[in-house]
Amino acid sequence: MTTETRSAAPTATRLEVAWAHELAAAADAHKTGDLSEEWLHLERAHILSQPRAGLHLRTHAAMLRAATRRRDAREAAGQLVRLVLAAPGSLSGRYPTGNTGGADVSAFRPMPIPDDLQAILAKEA
Repeated sequence: MTTETRSAAPTATRLEVAWAHELAAAADAHKTGDLSEEWLHLERAHILSQPRAGLHLRTHAAMLRAATRRRDAREAAGQLVRLVLAAPGSLSGRYPTGNTGGADVSAFRPMPIPDDLQAILAKEA
């Protein structure tokens, strides 16, 4: 008889599932040409991603891609700065909660968190 060792696949947390859902919704909105809806979902993904350095970086990369597709130089430059700040902020826990992540707001300004996202973040803490 042989003993099999199975490595259990990591289970995604509620936060990760919600974050992936927001990115998928952003991609769907992009495909239909609804750029404001795309950005709204990227902002929601950003709020969810802040506590996790990897997700936070991936969200800013997605925001940079969206800004580049739009040829929005100001937003793209803002996303480049935020890509530098994202991981250290997440790892240290020093990030502005609720901040939507776009260049139209200070990278250091806390903002209200939508109730549905607050519930997810509260369970993650």
